[in-house]
Amino acid sequence: MAEILKGAPAAQNLSLNLIKRVEILKSKNITPVLEILRLGARPDDLSYESGIIKRCGKVGIEVKKIILDASCPREELLNAIKLANQDNKVHGVIMFRPLGNKELEQAARDLLKPEKDVDGMTDGSLAGVFSNRDIGFAPCTAQACIELLDFYNIDLTGKNIAVLGRSLVIGRPVSILLQNKNATVTMCHSKTKNLAEICRQSDIIIAAMGRANFVDKNFINKDLKQVIIDVGININDEGKLCGDVNFSELESLVKAITPVPGGVGAVTTSVLAEHVVRAAEKYL
Repeated sequence: MAEILKGAPAAQNLSLNLIKRVEILKSKNITPVLEILRLGARPDDLSYESGIIKRCGKVGIEVKKIILDASCPREELLNAIKLANQDNKVHGVIMFRPLGNKELEQAARDLLKPEKDVDGMTDGSLAGVFSNRDIGFAPCTAQACIELLDFYNIDLTGKNIAVLGRSLVIGRPVSILLQNKNATVTMCHSKTKNLAEICRQSDIIIAAMGRANFVDKNFINKDLKQVIIDVGININDEGKLCGDVNFSELESLVKAITPVPGGVGAVTTSVLAEHVVRAAEKYL
């Protein structure tokens, strides 16, 4: 049976390190502050917000919430971002997305300063990822994949990795982060030909396509002892949470695999907290 790559131990390891760093900051009269900017009250946003507040509280980060109406005027949202940009006591900002209005979302992304963009949503942050420069921050879920692999001592040097999905939230940035770790990456998507065959030739598969149980035994080469990182969050026909990977089918065929829930998602809020602390350290 496969090793189950649970996210909780990796998240706890990150948190213990952050507690020490926050203590150093507070000894210099700086308390890291995260501002949550939320429009409306979608259940998934509220759930994520709860997890963020809990994780930040454990490591000593203060959380400030700015709640706007889901249909608030454009200027009200942009003014909130301007105020966050100007507030020296706010070190990081996360705006829950999608907004439903792509034009407004892009305007908000363009306005937020990369140095406060702890969720990696601005073009400045993405430029930092793609150029491997210290500008802004990587998207939290993409970085969480790397943190999880590092925690379980999975060496990426020279490994062939198939990334399924090309979004700016996960697929594209994680492919660059993997290459920075000296991996050889094949980016795949819904139009990729011979997708299963590519995966069968890969040492590691990172699934982020948003298709419930899409990766099955046809994607697996048992002789390669593959590692499977499942980033998908879906609801199956039975109304239960599941990933992009058919966990029950693959567990006996691969070397290691992340569960859903309890895998990458469990690390994401810790990565966000680390970004806030790092932003405060840079400010200092």
